[in-house]
Amino acid sequence: MSTAVPFAFLVHPRARIAEDLARAWRPLGRLPEALLDSAVRRLPLPSYDMARVHLDSAPVGHVLLVPFGAKHLLSEPHEGRVRVGRAIDHAVRLGAGVVGLGALTATVTAGGQTLRGRSDIGVTNGNAYTAAIVEDQLLDLLADLPDRRVAVVGATGSVGTTLVRLLARSGAADSLLLVARGRAKLDALAAEVDRRVPTTTSTDMHDVRGCDAVVLLTASADALLGAEHLAPGARVLDATQPRNTSPDLALARPDVTVVDGGVVQVPGMQLRGGDIGLPRGQAYACFAETFLLGLAGHVGHFSTGVPTLDHVAHIRGLADRFAHHGFRAAAPASFGRPLVGAR
Repeated sequence: MSTAVPFAFLVHPRARIAEDLARAWRPLGRLPEALLDSAVRRLPLPSYDMARVHLDSAPVGHVLLVPFGAKHLLSEPHEGRVRVGRAIDHAVRLGAGVVGLGALTATVTAGGQTLRGRSDIGVTNGNAYTAAIVEDQLLDLLADLPDRRVAVVGATGSVGTTLVRLLARSGAADSLLLVARGRAKLDALAAEVDRRVPTTTSTDMHDVRGCDAVVLLTASADALLGAEHLAPGARVLDATQPRNTSPDLALARPDVTVVDGGVVQVPGMQLRGGDIGLPRGQAYACFAETFLLGLAGHVGHFSTGVPTLDHVAHIRGLADRFAHHGFRAAAPASFGRPLVGAR
């Protein structure tokens, strides 16, 4: 059996830079947002160890902050890749054996594919376990619905493609609507899975109004899904970071259920020095994938680009192996608050 290795997980400021930087150093939260936005974009700030990860009081890894905002990563991907590379160098110096790419650090590195040439550390985008957990959460949301028309928004991305393949294999949905910007990739994916489940495609968010459940998996810095896009009583699983729904949606459409997607419970986990915006003992599934690989002593790269179903099976196997630590979907929540009456 392999010996556990330390891991590192990369995060970055999301929509509100001051708020996220304050998670690591509280005084930064008092500075004007515009000032911090300009500073992280213009200055070659180094990554830093914003939190140390402990499991049952034993140190197991690090959370490293890449000081570059979500909008900066999307608008300046080359600079984003440079900063991600520096953060990975930092992870190596800390002794990490595997590094996970959180949120848009995965997007700017093509899901980690641009990092495959590194031999000094293993890289994973965390998307195999994200797809697995999102599937588990979606199955729970669909369980009591008479109709199971499911829209996957961001369907051709790394998580989206894998989730669509999982849903086609399981037969959990009566039909699928795949939504993304690129028509060619959409049509290719639809042709692949249509033999198992009736599948249509669209590049227009408004078309999800015909669906009972909507899964959000896009790489965007803004809230994309509004009240006007949803059918009465629709159920939404938002597994994006930065998230693509706003709390205003819940106020405008009380008939709609919005569930925080891709969140895993690891009760014995503690973050010391900072936090990632989740309650104690919870982690995003991409973080949890990196955590599991570290516990298993994984050597080399794992999930880069689009995870295969074999990747999903392997990471689910590791979650079963370490099930005594948790590693299962967290109790349903909506915008960070427990979902009353959830299944």
